[in-house]
Amino acid sequence: MKLVLIGVGQAGGKVVEALVRYDRETKGQFVVGALAVNTARADLLGLETIPTANRVLVGQARVKGHGVGADNELGAEVMAEDIDEVLGALDDTPTHEVDAFLVVAGLGGGTGSGGAPVLAHELKRLYTEPVYGLGLLPGRDEGGIYTLNAARSFQTFVREVDNLIVFDNDAWRKTGESVKQGYAELNEELARRLGVLFSAGEITDGQVAESVVDSSEIINTLASGGVSTVGYAAAPIDRERGGLLSRFRGKQEAVVDDSNVVNRVSSLVRRATLGRLTLPCLVQGTERALVVVSGPPEALSRRGIEHGRKWLESETGTMEVRGGDYPVDSGYVAVVVLLSGVTSVPRIKELQAVAIEAQREFGERDAASPERLSDLLDTDGKLDTLF
Repeated sequence: MKLVLIGVGQAGGKVVEALVRYDRETKGQFVVGALAVNTARADLLGLETIPTANRVLVGQARVKGHGVGADNELGAEVMAEDIDEVLGALDDTPTHEVDAFLVVAGLGGGTGSGGAPVLAHELKRLYTEPVYGLGLLPGRDEGGIYTLNAARSFQTFVREVDNLIVFDNDAWRKTGESVKQGYAELNEELARRLGVLFSAGEITDGQVAESVVDSSEIINTLASGGVSTVGYAAAPIDRERGGLLSRFRGKQEAVVDDSNVVNRVSSLVRRATLGRLTLPCLVQGTERALVVVSGPPEALSRRGIEHGRKWLESETGTMEVRGGDYPVDSGYVAVVVLLSGVTSVPRIKELQAVAIEAQREFGERDAASPERLSDLLDTDGKLDTLF
């Protein structure tokens, strides 16, 4: 699947860089273009794999390159003011080759949470290709303002994109990890999952898939809209042992017990679905799902994919489960399960409750403001002496 990646804010830029690195290392060739947008000059200078020409500093007139300080309303304003500059940076990208856009942002800060929905809205207005979002939820220990930003941004972002893939940092951080180390590892984990998913169909070495999965399968799965989560599982395979056996028998290809191949694939589908998802949820009630299996050709099985697909149908309760594979030269089999249109998500309900409570508090505060101002004024309309 051919994508243009756009990272908004510090977290968005870091994740886009991780995806670009994965694409280069695996030769997945799913990245057509990559762009980083930020209000902080230092964050853009800290990037490594995104070319300087593809780093866009917005809001210079307002914040002078120092960021918006977790103010997502300001982040939205400066993105709207400088949107032409951001869109202009896409002029050299061959968008006619693109299957979709992916806008990536951390939802707890100011630039990403405020600016990403604004950018997604403009992309949908100008292009016919789908515009997907990848939203990163902050940890609960990062502070109330970040949780509130995430609650506000989530509601807006999910409306502006064709589908919002969510990664919950709180569910993935390890105890005792430094913030820098923790987020670097999480970015790599996320890039691995999405890399396997989006690499599907981009085969360039002449390998033939057992059951083809391409960009249309991904697009149709994400067409449910709403929120998506991604599961992943992998298992190593002993290719050397199979190769020695095949040579002994005078064959070129590895000899693999078909029953083992089928069992491995179907087992990995279960592990990917019931293991740690990017956004923990109850899989029952999922609207659409997709199973993608990658690995060396001799370790792929149409029958295993079919078994896994049928199991996923019964587990999720949806008949719209697609499945397929793409062969790659590796020492392991990896399975990605995309669950689209999930609804039973405790973390999202928590964020919605935060947003409702914050709106109520703001309403009470606004109503009390005239009284507080009156208390500060004396009978002559002048401020009382406070000290």
